[in-house]
Amino acid sequence: MIGFLGRDFFPSIKSGEIDMHMRAPIGTRLEDASKIAVLVNGSIRRILPGQVTNILDNCGLPSSGINQAYSSSGTIGPQDCDITINLKSNRSPVDDYRFKMRRELPKQFPGTTFTFLPGDITAKILNFGLPAPIDVQISGRTLAANFAYAQALAARLRRIPGSADVNIQQSLDQPTLKIAASRSFASGINLTEANIAVNALAALSGSGQTAPTYWLDTSSGVSHLVNLQTPQDQLTSFNDLETIPIDNGKGGGMDAGTQILGALSRITQTGTPVLASHYSILPVVDIFVSNQRRDLGAVNDAVAKVVANMSGELPYGASVHLRGQAQTMSTAYEQLIAGLALSVLLVYLVIVVNFQSWLDPFIIITALPAALAGIVWSLFLTHTTLSVPALTGAIMCMGTATANSILVVSFARDRLAEHGNAVEAAIEAGAGRIRPVLMTALAMIIGMLPMSFSNTLNAPLGRAVIGGLLFATIATLLFVPCVFALLHGNRDEPTESHA
Repeated sequence: MIGFLGRDFFPSIKSGEIDMHMRAPIGTRLEDASKIAVLVNGSIRRILPGQVTNILDNCGLPSSGINQAYSSSGTIGPQDCDITINLKSNRSPVDDYRFKMRRELPKQFPGTTFTFLPGDITAKILNFGLPAPIDVQISGRTLAANFAYAQALAARLRRIPGSADVNIQQSLDQPTLKIAASRSFASGINLTEANIAVNALAALSGSGQTAPTYWLDTSSGVSHLVNLQTPQDQLTSFNDLETIPIDNGKGGGMDAGTQILGALSRITQTGTPVLASHYSILPVVDIFVSNQRRDLGAVNDAVAKVVANMSGELPYGASVHLRGQAQTMSTAYEQLIAGLALSVLLVYLVIVVNFQSWLDPFIIITALPAALAGIVWSLFLTHTTLSVPALTGAIMCMGTATANSILVVSFARDRLAEHGNAVEAAIEAGAGRIRPVLMTALAMIIGMLPMSFSNTLNAPLGRAVIGGLLFATIATLLFVPCVFALLHGNRDEPTESHA
């Protein structure tokens, strides 16, 4: 049954908050993006009637880089908005709500992409600052070719069952006007490219970019930055841009008269990168992938398979790496499974030293496979995926299951030494140790019940311990005595003097 469990790093829990990221078409102005966000807020309330208490929108780039120092929501420009949705109950099924919004919002707002971020602090930490658990990173020197490959790869990743929020973090389509100055025209009237650039920047970005000027307030002694800029309502068309006045700023006989920008340059429309990302110096393109109604391990395996199948289309000199929470999960699973196997081995060796025998410790640990089977069945019946807490619970269960088996085998050894009949000794051990074994197992099972029903990340730990101990207790009282009788059945009857 273990193949049907699925694998997650930590289980998802119910919460009272949903974090969503909205990206309007690239190049959307901040005020237009905020208008779209208001419309999205209304749609969210209609999709989740009676469940939303408050919605907070945060549009555009943050004023300080500190906001993005430890985590990133995927904001790269004024067209991005982070939307925080507060729900009525702290135990709301956020996974179901995300599924509804993923299905409805793109239909109502074509061209706008919606991705969902981890809402609880644990999931944010596990993502290590990334907005999604899977990061397919393409690195190489040729950014345009890598971006084209990323678009083709993202299209295939969207077809993976259970994948969600597949999006490319970077964009190369920021609407840009390129001003290419004509040196021959400018030199004919004693102007240079620097003159054209300074005048254009002063009109578009203000004089603070080209010639910072300060005014000293003598009454207070405070200097104020004076910035001159063309009002935005006078730069609303292509013609307004072409008629920006250009001169050399010297005046007098050295000035050949005021010219216009369109006469001294060629203005063309192009696209430029919105965000520049690097990893180990090389530029990278990131494809973020989340999982929806499918375990993270299965989605990660499918993503790795698609990446391997498309390796032949990779641009020359580029490489693809899978990063993020999914890779950390795989490493953690390897270490925990190795720890589980090592714990069983060490327990066996300790019992060998205690019993001064290799056979009886083997009989003791025959109850552990039943414990592992109980763990798997308990997770399967409760629809709980395999996770780090569940594996931790499996390691915990090994100790208690082994301790109960030691009680039975130790008692059986004493009875066998008395009368020499292995079958009788096994029956007596199973009957005589039923009370302490049940008391030990029930104490731990009852103690784990509140945790197993809780809305916490440790719920799989409690379920794993309960299922493992239920099966291990049955094996300890029924299966272990049978193994003892089989392996000690050929022992000779004790002599009269020995008796």
